[in-house]
Amino acid sequence: MKISYNWLKEFIETDKTPEEISTILTGTGLEVESLEKVQPIPGGLEGLVIGYVKECTQHPNADRLKVTKVDAGTGEDLQIVCGANNVAAGQKVVVATVGTTVYPTVGEPFKINKSKIRGEASEGMICAEDEIGLGNDHAGIMVLDENAVVGTPAKEYFKINDDYLYEIGLTPNRADAASHLGTARDIAAFLKIAVKRPDVSAFKVDNINRTIKVIVENEQASPRYSGVTISGVEVKESPKWLKERLAVIGIRAINNIVDATNYVLHDLGQPLHAFDADEIAGDTVIVKNCPEGTLFKTLDDAERKLSADDLMICDAEKPICIAGVFGGIGSGVKATTKNIFLESAYFNAVSVRKTSKRHGLKTDASFRFERGTDPNMTVFALKRAALLIQEIAGGEISSEVSDNYPNPVAPFEVEVTYKTIDRLIGKAIAHDEIKGILKALEIEIVNETGESLSLKVPPYRVDITRDVDVVEEILRIYGYNNIEIPTQVRASLNNSQRPEKDSVQSLISDLLTANGFNEIMSNSLTKSAYSSNLDSAVKILNPLSNDLDVMRQSMLFSGLEAIAYNQNHKNPDLKLYEFGKVYSVEEGKYIETQRFAVFITGSESAIQWNQKSKPASFYSLKAVVDGVLAKLGISDVLVEDATCKKLAYGLQYKLNNKQLVKFGSVATDALKKTDVDKEVFYADFNFDMILKQARKNKIVYSEISKFPAVRRDLSMLIDKNVTFGQLKQIAQKTERKLLQDVNVFDVYQGDKLPAGKKSYALSFILQDSEKTLTDKAIDAIMQKLIYNLEKESGAEIRK
Repeated sequence: MKISYNWLKEFIETDKTPEEISTILTGTGLEVESLEKVQPIPGGLEGLVIGYVKECTQHPNADRLKVTKVDAGTGEDLQIVCGANNVAAGQKVVVATVGTTVYPTVGEPFKINKSKIRGEASEGMICAEDEIGLGNDHAGIMVLDENAVVGTPAKEYFKINDDYLYEIGLTPNRADAASHLGTARDIAAFLKIAVKRPDVSAFKVDNINRTIKVIVENEQASPRYSGVTISGVEVKESPKWLKERLAVIGIRAINNIVDATNYVLHDLGQPLHAFDADEIAGDTVIVKNCPEGTLFKTLDDAERKLSADDLMICDAEKPICIAGVFGGIGSGVKATTKNIFLESAYFNAVSVRKTSKRHGLKTDASFRFERGTDPNMTVFALKRAALLIQEIAGGEISSEVSDNYPNPVAPFEVEVTYKTIDRLIGKAIAHDEIKGILKALEIEIVNETGESLSLKVPPYRVDITRDVDVVEEILRIYGYNNIEIPTQVRASLNNSQRPEKDSVQSLISDLLTANGFNEIMSNSLTKSAYSSNLDSAVKILNPLSNDLDVMRQSMLFSGLEAIAYNQNHKNPDLKLYEFGKVYSVEEGKYIETQRFAVFITGSESAIQWNQKSKPASFYSLKAVVDGVLAKLGISDVLVEDATCKKLAYGLQYKLNNKQLVKFGSVATDALKKTDVDKEVFYADFNFDMILKQARKNKIVYSEISKFPAVRRDLSMLIDKNVTFGQLKQIAQKTERKLLQDVNVFDVYQGDKLPAGKKSYALSFILQDSEKTLTDKAIDAIMQKLIYNLEKESGAEIRK
């Protein structure tokens, strides 16, 4: 949210500097993210001065140029070559001296240098209106009033005042502060001064010749609807002060009527809408819901299908505006508009928020309505805007103010005790101080006892509904920095399971980062097109877009989107990992699971002068998976082939018959959905299970054996459906004491083997911690391994 310092000072009288106001705002909870000096027009006319043309003669070498002598108040006359038709001796003009940077209305800024034009020296420039950003006229130079004082900075002559712009990080609960008035309230409460509200006492009804009838059919979605008619307005460009005021906060001027409504919106926080009264059929405004699927063209010339839940402003024949969100293309103010109907309403926040999200429309009005506006501000803002429009566009108030408010919104009633205030703040604050802060915040004290306060909170403070909310208000105005830090801190120590989740996550992150991986963070919202089972997906009721309509069920596609983005930006070699959650619905319950994903694609290592680039492979990923599990001390996993539609091939590791991790090459269908054109290797860890298993591990000291290990290899022919995990399990069951490790180092499948068969070559590591193994003992173990492998897996040992 953008707030102007000069604008704020219209509500409060203070000599505080912009920097001091920034500190106050941040201290009261309206965090100032940036403070910058701004100028209503680019460059602020710096370096431009008022000059007097003493002489004007024809350029000797150019028919369309004049050579002038100009007094710019420097003590020496400047010779300036000028091409304007209207330049003449005796004029007061605006002069850009040498070294000045000029900011034209159209085009890039340029610097004035001393130069020669057709052989004549030129020491500056006599300026036209559009050359210095004051307008669009380029018919000739600006000729000023003869009373202008030579040497006066143009900034002073045109009364260009510097301003300061605050960028405030407004939290969703502080809807009351979404205006200059709201922001000024906090400053005034902190400084213990009064807020000056605009004076609307001059508002009067001139006649009732153009009354627009208002009918509110949906009072729940529109608790209050106010309006008035203004006839005989002249739609034109806004006055300079209004355009500058809006420009400071980044609002583009449109015309005087629209600018007036925008001004009041940012002034008081009350959204307004001006309709062309002549376009309202039947001179009737109806606030209602239209049938499902009704077509409506908005101001951006887009045709939208309305929902039956959308609150609409209609005339006697058709919808003319989406209530609180966006106007219609036919009923808006145009250059030919002469009569307007001005709307000021209080709409239901939930209704506006749903409609805004449904149609993907975010406007300044919807921003405020969906957070909660002040129901008691509508008529005041209406009068403020009507007076402003009369001032800058003329016209007469040609109807009474219609105000449909059948059920006034009651203040929030809150009880709070002094004991609660002192306990939560951590300091006893004087009761008079507390009551003074509440009064400054416009919170009414209805009843007071020696121990508590009964309060009525104004309806615009939608964030104050409980006693703790009141305590927060007192504290932020009293000042967080005024609460002393106690010398003694009382706390209880809680035991937590070891290792902690963050410790395990950091351990894995350090391992992968050290091996060239980069961590990514992805949005948990994704598109339903990625879902393989939409029935179990967690759907978003009011999605921001079609690409963010479900919670992710897998970590795969968010990683593939990151890979696609990098590949499109010529970064094809990637090693990524991500910690995150996946979501699903099972038997009507929402399930949230912590996952950990690893992605490898492209080359495993960059090209070096002494080695060739090596493409990543399945075994590159397997090494990472095994390394992570080894780092966490997780072993004795069951290895199986992965059966998953998302993987073309791969493995899965199980522990206690539960899947610990599955990994492999991503299937082509999944790659196509994200436009990834290279092979990607993906591992999906169940992080919750990893954490649970890591907590079971105990560090046990074991002395390194002094006796050598022995390796023996076996080559065997087995059925294609037999896995390495099954073979390893058979081997470990056969010899539990001396068999230290089993690995597969060669796999062959081809036409030289019998149908349905494959060849495995396994290595067996044998070691005794107490003695050196003899050939006899080794042979005996190997014979038992061969026997059991042949018996249980049908293996045929190749000799």
